[in-house]
Amino acid sequence: MSIDRSLKIKNALTRHRNVLSRAERIEQLKDEERWTEGDSLMGLPKVGHRKSHAGRKDKEIPGKEAAVETTESTETKAEEKS
Repeated sequence: MSIDRSLKIKNALTRHRNVLSRAERIEQLKDEERWTEGDSLMGLPKVGHRKSHAGRKDKEIPGKEAAVETTESTETKAEEKS
């Protein structure tokens, strides 16, 4: 019996995985310059693999820009008085 199309997950293979394959771990270690060609494939050191949040924007604080402007204006006024 097959699974209904509405129950399938569209991006099942593209989601974030916590466990890397050996080849992926070696590639990451090469990028960090912690592995050379002569090293053993067994007993590889742990590799931190975190999900990146590319494109995420920070929430803007409504009064933040006004606070920056007031501090700049007070600094310029202080310079003018001197």
